[in-house]
Amino acid sequence: MANIIVISGSPTASSRLHGLIQYSEAQLKQQGHEVVHLQVAELPAEDLIKANFASSAVIEAVAKVERADAVIIASPVYKASYTGVLKTFLDLIPQKGFQGKLIVPLFIGGTIAHLLSIDYALKPVANALGATNILSGVYAIDQWVEKAEGGGFNLSDELKSRLDGTIAQLAEELKWQTLRQGTPAIR
Repeated sequence: MANIIVISGSPTASSRLHGLIQYSEAQLKQQGHEVVHLQVAELPAEDLIKANFASSAVIEAVAKVERADAVIIASPVYKASYTGVLKTFLDLIPQKGFQGKLIVPLFIGGTIAHLLSIDYALKPVANALGATNILSGVYAIDQWVEKAEGGGFNLSDELKSRLDGTIAQLAEELKWQTLRQGTPAIR
C-alpha cells in the first residue's frame, strides 16, 4: 500500500485540527496504508526560523516527505492563511519536493469565510514545490469538532462524511498512481 505523510502545522497539541488528523489517519491505516505524522512544531524552532537545511531534524523530516506517495497538509487557519510554522517547514522542502505526489489539504478555521485559504494560500506554494495533483481536501469549521471529556475528539457527521469522501478520493488516486507507475511506456 501507499506511504502517506501528514504534515501538521498546528502550533498547539490541543488544536481541534488533531481530530481531523486522527480520524483520517485511522481510516487510512485501516485501508492498509502506512501513515507517518510530522508535527512541525516539534522540530527545532531555531532550525526552522533560520532555514537550517543542514539540521539533522530537518533532513530527517524532509526525507519522510521524499519517501511519501501522498502528503496531507493539515493546518488551522489564522489570519486567512495556514500557520507560519507550517510555512517555515514548506520553505525547507526542495524545489520539486512535491513532484509526483498527491497533495491533500486538511484545514480548520473559526468561520467558513476562510474556506478559500486552501486555494489562495496553500495551492500556490504547493505548485511551486512541483505539485500537480492537489485534491480538494477538507475545510472544516471549529464547531464541527468537539473536544471529548478525557481526551480525544468528536467529529460531526457532516465532517466525517466529508473526510470519508476525501479519503476515498485519495485511495482511488493512489490506486491509479500505482497503475501508471507500474505500466511500461507504450512506443
